[in-house]
Amino acid sequence: MAVSKTQPVERIMDVYQQAGQRIFGENRPQEMLEKQAALPADIEWHLIGHLQTNKVKTIAPFVALVHSVDSFRLLQEIDKQALQNNRVINCLLQFHIAQEETKFGLSEQEAIEILQSLEFATLQNIRLCGVMGMASNTEDTEQVRKEFRALKTIFEHLKANYFLDSPHFHEISMGMSGDWRIALEEGSTMLRIGSLIFGER
Repeated sequence: MAVSKTQPVERIMDVYQQAGQRIFGENRPQEMLEKQAALPADIEWHLIGHLQTNKVKTIAPFVALVHSVDSFRLLQEIDKQALQNNRVINCLLQFHIAQEETKFGLSEQEAIEILQSLEFATLQNIRLCGVMGMASNTEDTEQVRKEFRALKTIFEHLKANYFLDSPHFHEISMGMSGDWRIALEEGSTMLRIGSLIFGER
């Protein structure tokens, strides 16, 4: 998935035409809305940044995948807005795997509490498709590897206990331009690549 945040429409169109790229990721709903309106309709838009509940309605009509579900309240709002748009919206649960406190995300226990809740069972317009996490911003590749491995373990636990009969629960979104090789080695199914595609901002 090509991370196109802050990139102009013209640059995205270059990558669309020259590389055949069709999946782009944005971290700001308003920016994504503006680009979606200006670019070809067959682009699949992913929301990868922290999403506030009051911004969900901005992207609910068209977003293909929300990577950054970090609370049950957000999941409920996505479900509500999806229903209003007569859609089912695909989502990933975001986990806090890094050492930095600034990163968003659930703990495994918080995710389990959500999945076991009666309220979760009532949501009809979201589809959980896997997990997402961001590793620490560090040169210590073993630390990064350990964090990616932890996310893979969480995915496997959730798959085995809650999604064994759900073929759509298969995504592990981890790895960016600086650590994508490690992410692939540790089981990533979806890389979020920005600077390697668009160059440094």
